[in-house]
Amino acid sequence: MTAADRVRAALRHEETEHVPYNFMFSPPALRKLQDHLGCPDVEAWVGSHLHFFGTSDKPLYASPEKYGPTVADQWGVVWATSDRDRGYPVTHPLAHADLTGYQFPDPLEPRRWRHAALNASARPDLYRVAVVGDLWERAHFLCGLPTLLLALHDRPAFVHDLLDGILAYNIATLDRLAGFKPDAMFLSDDYGLQRSLMMSPGQWRTFIKPPLERLFAAARAHGCAMMLHTCGHVTEVIPDLIELGLDILHPIQPEAMDVYGLKREFGRDLTFCGGINTQQLLPCATPAEIHAEVNHLAQRLGRGGGYIIEPGITLQADIPLENLLAVIEAAKSAVSGA
Repeated sequence: MTAADRVRAALRHEETEHVPYNFMFSPPALRKLQDHLGCPDVEAWVGSHLHFFGTSDKPLYASPEKYGPTVADQWGVVWATSDRDRGYPVTHPLAHADLTGYQFPDPLEPRRWRHAALNASARPDLYRVAVVGDLWERAHFLCGLPTLLLALHDRPAFVHDLLDGILAYNIATLDRLAGFKPDAMFLSDDYGLQRSLMMSPGQWRTFIKPPLERLFAAARAHGCAMMLHTCGHVTEVIPDLIELGLDILHPIQPEAMDVYGLKREFGRDLTFCGGINTQQLLPCATPAEIHAEVNHLAQRLGRGGGYIIEPGITLQADIPLENLLAVIEAAKSAVSGA
């Protein structure tokens, strides 16, 4: 089976001998592996089963060396840059929760698309995932999270209008990305804290669920699966996501949710991608403990398909080299069932 075939089998809830896997790297983690391997092409050695591609907006990791201490994205949010992580917003253009005078960016602006065709065609043997963008995350980058959470209570019309504007941008992006024939569309949109949603389930259903329904429907209209990234505890709204037709939930952080309980309760309806503990296991455990945990996840969550191995967050600078090597090697050899 090709890598793409294994992922498609997982989505059909068919068990394969080797469980598909995926890894993403922060710049320091990537440099550790490049230095160790003596080559820049870490991806080829890792052998992840998914290939993500998208448009040429501000890069997720904008280095200070290239961009200076701050960089503005196409939405007008100014970010502090970092050589360790994605940085953080320092200027929120909608900090006053008012859309008056604000112009949403053009989703078809030519510079966004200058590398899209090349990126889309880079790995035809992998399961190809087109990155649409974000929705709730984009709203709190624009407003600042405290302002946006308060607006759920005292400016609900503003929140609806803001999310509708972001959604229109995302659907236009999705429609054009569909021309590259991806297997799935990807939305990055954290809703969870460590122990709860960052809003009430009722507020999530009022503000977030309706635009997600439209976005998921747009993906289905193009024959694409839908993959949602949402960190933290989101158990209360997983039935809603299933109702909307979500195919892959990412990254099911074990520090925030019972991943085995998720498999028991929702494993017939969802494919889970993630599950490896990144807060304690990867930074602190021994390589042998990491191998054992990855094998356990593969056997229990991979039973009957519906699972893609991945850490619960992008691999970070705090993971020792020997543990980076251990988690990747364990994923490469993991088998399902038992």
